[in-house]
Amino acid sequence: MQGGARYRFFWMLGGALAISSSAASAQTSQGDLSLTIYNNDQALIQDIRQIDLPGGRSRQEFPGVSAAIRPETVTLSASGTTIVEQNFDYDLLSPAALMAKAVGQTVTVVRTNPATGAETIETAQILAINQGTLMRIGNRIETLENYGARVVFADLPKTLRASPTLSVTLETKAGGMRPVTLNYLSRGLGWKADYVALFDEKSGKLDMQGWITLTNNSGSSFPGARVYLVAGSPGPNPNDPNRYNNNYGYDQRVSGNRPGTESARRERLGDFYVYPLADRTTVAAAQQKQASFLDVTGASAAKGYFFRNDWLGKLDEPVSFSTVLRFSNTAAAGGLGDALPAGTVRVYMRDARGQPQFIGENRIDHTPMGSQVAIKTGEAFDVKVLPMVEKRDRITTDEWEQTSRYRIRINGGTYIEVQRDDTKTYYRTSMAYRITNARPEPVTVEVVQNGLDDGRWHETRVPFESTPGEQRSLDERAWLVTVPASGETTLKAQFDTRY
Repeated sequence: MQGGARYRFFWMLGGALAISSSAASAQTSQGDLSLTIYNNDQALIQDIRQIDLPGGRSRQEFPGVSAAIRPETVTLSASGTTIVEQNFDYDLLSPAALMAKAVGQTVTVVRTNPATGAETIETAQILAINQGTLMRIGNRIETLENYGARVVFADLPKTLRASPTLSVTLETKAGGMRPVTLNYLSRGLGWKADYVALFDEKSGKLDMQGWITLTNNSGSSFPGARVYLVAGSPGPNPNDPNRYNNNYGYDQRVSGNRPGTESARRERLGDFYVYPLADRTTVAAAQQKQASFLDVTGASAAKGYFFRNDWLGKLDEPVSFSTVLRFSNTAAAGGLGDALPAGTVRVYMRDARGQPQFIGENRIDHTPMGSQVAIKTGEAFDVKVLPMVEKRDRITTDEWEQTSRYRIRINGGTYIEVQRDDTKTYYRTSMAYRITNARPEPVTVEVVQNGLDDGRWHETRVPFESTPGEQRSLDERAWLVTVPASGETTLKAQFDTRY
């Protein structure tokens, strides 16, 4: 038995699936494509195809849809046409899938002698493919090993598809050519913003470029598509692992972030901003694509140092202050002048030779125009702090309120005045923060003490502080402390609390 010319398809172990020239080509069957891509791993895909629909009931196939389609979101519209039924076929053609479909069927096994090149051809029945391929050849059972053997199939199973395919049964009033619009949501497509910031500390200026980074992990390509990127996350998205916690840990944030109230001159979609790509583009499978959307020079910026201490926080060794970069995206002079989609800001500074060097990065959330932005870029080498609990005493109640008076009425009678003894226990905590500066110039640092309110008592007092502070909330008090060049200073404060 020679050659096997009558067989169209074969699978070579360790090789690829080959399809003869008589099989359909892999040309795209997609139509006029538009992609609206969101930040949370999903996209709305619109595919308009010109189809000659027959009158009455017919089955139409739409190959080339996203492999990550959400079938329950599909809508199809065409003049004079209604949908009767739809199916999504995602059992894709591959060597493994072809072998799985051949279980119980008869195939041809071709073996090549590596020494002589001679071929041996036998008929076999595929018994199973569990952790290997098990076959019956004549009166013997064999496993298929990868020694120059290949399996030849007579045909392709009808259920295997070369690409993900949506099949739809339609009822059409009158046949003829017309545009058919397919809309659906797909996973696997997303985008983010990436920012490159060049900071000049001496002049207090910042140059920033913003780049859109689009990622396609949907398993499908979209040639010549219009692309609209939406800054926002419609949801909830059931596949987002952070859907229940979209905020960063409180103690990981630096102070100085304040949302803006200016309206950006951008296209809006509900509560989101839209960033359309200027030209049609091909969004290929397993591809990242970048496009610029922000380019600003000479914005105002400043560097700062920040430390937040937990309640009763004390250390045996000094720790570094966080280095913080502060800027604004206001439309006024000195601002970036645009809303900033969520993404990562990577910060550079020029070294002594004038070469830009990377100094740190951090993430920002969606930031309205007019916001004050503060991001941590790293840990300061030369500026450190050592928080210490110097003393913690129980204090007498005569320094505080001891009685309470109330006017009450019982059973609708007249009001009477009642006095209640209100003996309370308070604690006075004396804190010290020793700050050192090894830089050749003075620095101003920001120290924040949190934990001043445990959620039950709202009676914290500050009877003493060596530097005037600011009570930013019930839970936090902050100080700006100037530390001399190559020197140190100690900030002291006392807190009276119920705990």
